[in-house]
Amino acid sequence: MASSTASVSLDQLSINTLRLLAVDAIENAKCGHPGAPLGCAPIAYALFGKIMKHNPAHSKWADRDRFVLSGGHASMLLYGSLFLSGYKLTLDDLKGFRQFGTLTPGHPEFGVTDGVEATTGPLAQGFAMGVGMAMAEKHLAAVYNRPGFNVVDHHTYVLCGDGDLMEGLSHEAASLAGTLKLGKLIVLYDDNLISLDGPTSWSFTEDVYKRFEAYNWHVERVADGNDLGGIEAAIAAAKAVDDKPSLIGVRTVIGYGSPKAGTNKVHGEAMGAADAAATKKFFGFPEDQSFVVPDDALANWRQAQKRGASAETEWNKLFAGYKAAFPELAAEFERTQAGTLKAGWEKSIPSFGAEKPIATRNAGQQVMNAIFDTVPELFGGAADLTASTKTIFKSSPHFADDPAGRNVFFGVRELAMCAAVNGMAAHGGLRPFGSTFFVFSDYAKPALRMAAIMEVHSLFVFTHDSIGVGEDGPTHEPIEQLMALRAVPHIADFHPADANETAASWRLALERKGPCIFALTRQNVPVIDVTNRDIYASVSKGAYVLEDVTSPQVILVGSGSEVWPAVEAAKLLAAEGIRARVVSFPSWKLFDEQSAEYKASVLPAGVPKLAIEAGSSLGWWKYVGSNGDVLGLDRFGVSAPGPVAMKELGFSPENVAARAKKLVKQ
Repeated sequence: MASSTASVSLDQLSINTLRLLAVDAIENAKCGHPGAPLGCAPIAYALFGKIMKHNPAHSKWADRDRFVLSGGHASMLLYGSLFLSGYKLTLDDLKGFRQFGTLTPGHPEFGVTDGVEATTGPLAQGFAMGVGMAMAEKHLAAVYNRPGFNVVDHHTYVLCGDGDLMEGLSHEAASLAGTLKLGKLIVLYDDNLISLDGPTSWSFTEDVYKRFEAYNWHVERVADGNDLGGIEAAIAAAKAVDDKPSLIGVRTVIGYGSPKAGTNKVHGEAMGAADAAATKKFFGFPEDQSFVVPDDALANWRQAQKRGASAETEWNKLFAGYKAAFPELAAEFERTQAGTLKAGWEKSIPSFGAEKPIATRNAGQQVMNAIFDTVPELFGGAADLTASTKTIFKSSPHFADDPAGRNVFFGVRELAMCAAVNGMAAHGGLRPFGSTFFVFSDYAKPALRMAAIMEVHSLFVFTHDSIGVGEDGPTHEPIEQLMALRAVPHIADFHPADANETAASWRLALERKGPCIFALTRQNVPVIDVTNRDIYASVSKGAYVLEDVTSPQVILVGSGSEVWPAVEAAKLLAAEGIRARVVSFPSWKLFDEQSAEYKASVLPAGVPKLAIEAGSSLGWWKYVGSNGDVLGLDRFGVSAPGPVAMKELGFSPENVAARAKKLVKQ
């Protein structure tokens, strides 16, 4: 560290220190994005250094304000703010920016860097996750707060740029936030008139502020991005509005202080030694030194530690009084914040009799409503499809009408829904879910991938899982979706064969820590008799022997509704003297986690295998081997009644048996 000789105010010195740490880290890495940190440093300082309620010594304090850097390419702005504020980052960590195995990756990563609330980089994802965080705060406040005890009372701040607001996701999420009147959400907009390709006049000329006013947002504008007082005043004005989210447009200069200031040339690459030196000279820092942190600037930034410790101490006193007055609520709050489930909750999960078939989407609805009281943190809804996906709590009000309600009508906004679910999961205190038709998961894929990268506990309930949808035809019949999501690391897939596998899948999904997807049927399917079977233990293995024979000659491997053609095909084969084992395969992810011994016990080598699933055949070959076969769909579906579509495209028991016979050595 060094003593300051600059003849500027302490605030300005603190801002300039943040700016030049970003410049030096990017120069050291020889890559990065210096433009936004130079232009937005006053915003970051206003938040981390003056306004936000946060404790650098305890980055997971439940009632902290959240900050999301939606333009994740400006990561050095965030890393510098975290280091200077006193989070678990060192100057050496900044020097390791963008290098292998460091705490300062190229874009912020949730779970890697202390103080990072969300993984960001794909533009507008952070904006939408901020909406989810504000939804979580509003719901939890309604559930837990009592007069005199506002134990949930914090803001979510998002810093975004032109690129975020160009993305369609920001439109979806902003519309939803305005509809839900998320008064604790404050978005600061880096309005610098420049995008990567050039001036925004080439591609982005709408009146952003009128757009947000139309979305029912409160709008503030700061004419000069270096006007710290103006930024603070705008944030104070936004905090005073409790029935609308707020957008604060700040007219900044990209790359402020550098020779290329105001141009796209300073957006996304290291400036080079000469320009870096010139920038340091502009701010009065030594041109020949790097990573200079004046002592008085650091001491000023580190006041955040004292303020944060004091704020958390006061909250702890408040919570102690709350705990004395409302012990059951306080215990529930502590449990859900810790991410643990209520003891014995699984006893409320229903079991289904084999008397009549039931669609797995309907079984899912019964499970959700059965665990409504025992898993009060379960919160979510559908993208305008609750009547079809059956993801609605019958005894709860709607969140839009009553913030304590657990049913969310996301509207036809699949991507915003799933991104908001990720924000809720990252916020903590909830087990959030979103739902839509499986084929429309395509609209949400970037958010599903983000859930997997962050490894947050987001639940995605997809129904209408195959050509069994029938008359709606190929636009609504998923083919490649399940295989595409199985290819995403860290996502657990659940494609249950029946109601009891669905119940087990819900339990397993709630017990896991990472993201999970369900693929559920619209059509009715038979129910497995669980009188003498531990279906939970079976499904927990990912695949299991459903029906067995001595010395099987062929193994029929079904997934989802295609387990039942396999069961019937085994009977047809038995009539011809062919012994067929039937395996139900509800989850690739869970099966892949099992021991080699268990996998071999279900799918032994040397026995031919036929996989049956009404979707892409890609990937099944790793289970059936080169000597096996896959009865899948590598074409789009058809418009026809569901049973007709299934039969005509090959998923009749007769066709399954015929394909299996070709594998059996005579």
